[in-house]
Amino acid sequence: MALSKPMDARGGGYGAIGELLHRYLTGLILAMVVEVGTERSAKIVKSLFRRQQEERFLPGLQKLGLAEEPDAVACAKYHYLSNHLGGVSVVYVAESDSKAWVKYVPPRWIFDGAAIAGIPTEISRAMLWGWHANNGVLLGNPCLGFVCTGQTVDAMPGLEGYYIQEQEPLPPEKRLRFRFGENCPPIVVENLPTLDSDDWPAERRAKAARNYSMDYIRNLVPVISEELGPIVAQGLLRRTGRKIGMQYSSVVREKLGTDNPGEILAGLLEAQGDVVTLDGNEVTQETWRLMRGLEAESTPEWMDGISGLWEGVLEVLDPEIRLELPERLDSGDDRFLWRLSRLGRPSSY
Repeated sequence: MALSKPMDARGGGYGAIGELLHRYLTGLILAMVVEVGTERSAKIVKSLFRRQQEERFLPGLQKLGLAEEPDAVACAKYHYLSNHLGGVSVVYVAESDSKAWVKYVPPRWIFDGAAIAGIPTEISRAMLWGWHANNGVLLGNPCLGFVCTGQTVDAMPGLEGYYIQEQEPLPPEKRLRFRFGENCPPIVVENLPTLDSDDWPAERRAKAARNYSMDYIRNLVPVISEELGPIVAQGLLRRTGRKIGMQYSSVVREKLGTDNPGEILAGLLEAQGDVVTLDGNEVTQETWRLMRGLEAESTPEWMDGISGLWEGVLEVLDPEIRLELPERLDSGDDRFLWRLSRLGRPSSY
């Protein structure tokens, strides 16, 4: 049977997949630091944020109505509004048309919970080199740079800094500078802009928050694979996915409002925006929205690795559940058949 209800009406599907992929992102960063070291992990994180920026930044300026703002102000407002949609605590203040501050207020979304204590400073700096240092390049403004004045991972009260329009073009190594000791001016939260509720109703906001988490994973997976190789990446993705799936299984099942294994799997896939059919112990996934647009880069290892998430969620419910790796249907299409079984009983679960 096809799932007939929209996910937000079926117990919070958008919230379930958004939460799960959010924690997966944090878990993958920590796993990389442990398994491949800080230097390679920082390289991957920089590539992730550069990839995200090149895909989202300029279209986002248009979508958020910021294209006509002065560059420094537009950048700060972009970080405030786009992160706000993703559920991230960010504020901003413009000192002038040429200098605008942005501050990511604790708790840090990407380094969730106690994970903040295990993130090296190089990882946080890599994020800034990947995105903030490159805004001027994409805007065609070689005089625009970013000055970081504090990082939460260094035990400072938030990741903060300012976009600054300099008088002369900045060489690449000066597009990001660190000046600890300068402080963000006071910010009156009540004066910060808000998104129009007519343009951004509740369902659109819920989808935007889901998309925020999905975008990180869809861009991180190919970057990990490119840096570590597909086989190493597969193992990292799968092991980390199983751990995160198990750790957040109860949260996911509560949001979906079901403990039925088939409904859980189908619900998570449908919440991604895929067309899904549930028939007994088989789930047909007609699309793969998480990796849409990356068909030329797609490898079997990606699906194998990411499926560890679903395994972790389900095996907490029943340790004898087995999730078979998906069978691709109709070669050339992103159509997959998943089968659930119980140990020793392949025809049912």
